Amino acid sequence: MSEVQRKKYSDQEKNRIFDGEFMPHIDSMYNFGYRLTFDEDDAKDLVQDTYLKAYRFINSFEQGTNAKAWLFRILKNSFINDYRKKSKQPAKVDYQEVETYYNSDDVDYGITSDLRVDSVKDMLGDEISNALNSLAVDFRTVIILCDLEGFTYEEMAKILDIPIGTVRSRLHRARNLLKDKLRSYAQDMGYKTDEEE
Repeated sequence: MSEVQRKKYSDQEKNRIFDGEFMPHIDSMYNFGYRLTFDEDDAKDLVQDTYLKAYRFINSFEQGTNAKAWLFRILKNSFINDYRKKSKQPAKVDYQEVETYYNSDDVDYGITSDLRVDSVKDMLGDEISNALNSLAVDFRTVIILCDLEGFTYEEMAKILDIPIGTVRSRLHRARNLLKDKLRSYAQDMGYKTDEEE
């Protein structure tokens, strides 16, 4: 539907479309948001923002088309916009917490804690998730959309706003990167890899 021919939905139609076509995808939207942000709260915020934008611009949605792909595109664009905005902001530090910590009697100045290590030291590692999460966001996104969410190449091209050839090449590269990252894990699990043949 072109910009000029947008259909004006009544409030009742908007609610029916929102509840019937958009809400069934909320779990997939959250999963995708979480895979992009690695944070539950950020993922929830991203999904909420996506659904607010979807309702606000519901007249841009053409009934009978792929609602899930339309929502994923909104979510992806919101993530990119937030990412750009955050990357331009300087890192924020609560100096009160730092001052309180270093002025306390319990501080051991010889030890500097890495919060990333501390937060996962007691957790069992999930090699596959770690390998997927270590990919650049462009590669991680195509793997998630294709292999986890089941979108077609055409749908992915629309969601990501890139040519279908780019989707295919990016997916190929992403799968090869993932394969390289998981090679030693596969060998440890007893699978034959290309190196062993």
